[in-house]
Amino acid sequence: MLVNQQLGRIEISWVTEIKEVPVTQLRKKMLEELQRRNYSHRTVKTYIRIVREFAEHFHQSPDKLGPEQIRQYQAHLFQTKKLAPATVSQYVSALRFLFVKTLRRHYLAEYIPFPKCSRRLPTVLSPEEVAQLIDSAHNLYHRTLLMTLYSTAMRRAELCRLEVHDVDSQRMMIRIHQCGNRDCGLSQSAGPPLRG
Repeated sequence: MLVNQQLGRIEISWVTEIKEVPVTQLRKKMLEELQRRNYSHRTVKTYIRIVREFAEHFHQSPDKLGPEQIRQYQAHLFQTKKLAPATVSQYVSALRFLFVKTLRRHYLAEYIPFPKCSRRLPTVLSPEEVAQLIDSAHNLYHRTLLMTLYSTAMRRAELCRLEVHDVDSQRMMIRIHQCGNRDCGLSQSAGPPLRG
């Protein structure tokens, strides 16, 4: 898999161990559809990998495959590869994107069901446990990271992309640019370490 980040393009060939599967036009069309919808770089890579694995499993171009192969592949993911329902859901999303959005075969959506996933409730820490977690930090930097994560509920990736100009200490707000461009309020305890 070749990735060219400097040009903002992703070039990927769907190759089997025996021969190259002729899907260059299909790959190009799928990449265009993903980019047109502004999917993240990671999602694009994942969807392309999943479709490549689907094609390799049947040794055919994905556009030549239909409902029966989709059913067999989903069964293969659960029975042979022993993937979790959440992981299979990712495969389903990629295959649905290929067949519904790229190939415009809307009728195939009903043949690509999402598996039932058990929903686990998150473990909620008590205020004492949160204080103990934050106090366990060895230095001010780590303490600030933990306090920011906890007080804003931002994701780890969002915290990693945080820059100084994203922190508005006057309004006690942080601008998060990733998922949805949102502002998060800071608690009084998280504010002072971020002011620097």
